[in-house]
Amino acid sequence: MEPEPERRFRGRRALVTGAGRGIGRAAAAALRRAGAEVVALSRSAADLESLARECPGLEPLCVDLADWDATAAALARAGPVDLLVNNAAVALLQPFLDVTRDAFDRSFDVNLRAALQVSQIVARQLIARGAPGAIVNVSSQASQRALQGHTVYCCTKSALDMLTKMMALELGPHKIRVNAVNPTVVMTDMGRVNWSEPQKAGAMLSRIPLGRFAEVDEVVNSILFLLSDQSAMTTGALLPVDGGFLAS
Repeated sequence: MEPEPERRFRGRRALVTGAGRGIGRAAAAALRRAGAEVVALSRSAADLESLARECPGLEPLCVDLADWDATAAALARAGPVDLLVNNAAVALLQPFLDVTRDAFDRSFDVNLRAALQVSQIVARQLIARGAPGAIVNVSSQASQRALQGHTVYCCTKSALDMLTKMMALELGPHKIRVNAVNPTVVMTDMGRVNWSEPQKAGAMLSRIPLGRFAEVDEVVNSILFLLSDQSAMTTGALLPVDGGFLAS
């Protein structure tokens, strides 16, 4: 008998990075509603305070993931984790000829290196405990398609896809599953602002067979599926949540 949705993650402890806003915030709240103990990580203390008010019992953890040493110290205090959502990311959009060193370094530090570091820490703890686990990396359709002005962002997400596969390969023997979700444009608050211009939105929508952008809950539902025992035989997968963009 399948567990009730609100009890699906009871007895599990989850860590969500980039939990202050958008997909990460919604994922942290959904995991809490589904019975998990949740550690919500963000570099914005104000966002964490408001999230903690909305989700009683949630554990806030404030750190900038671009800082390797600070991240290691913060996670050492976080305790054991069974489920991990690597959602933290920055989108510093520059055309190829205008890409700066700072934008390149910041993007790879947060979008790729932080996912590797946090996953290493969580995976080592799981292996030491002899416990199974599940990790979901939040990637993008931009990992597999070149998008105008997205040079560094596309590169970080493409690298994250390969990191997902490598982690699945090497952590599988330890019963740790690793998958990614690859959304199209998502209607977070920021997404609505960035894609409100009809000409810009229309060009992207014309490439999406379903003819619309993704809602936050649609991405979160995919994350929860990949974290849950319902996907117990799935690892190393890149799950598009893109309305068919990558199929077109």
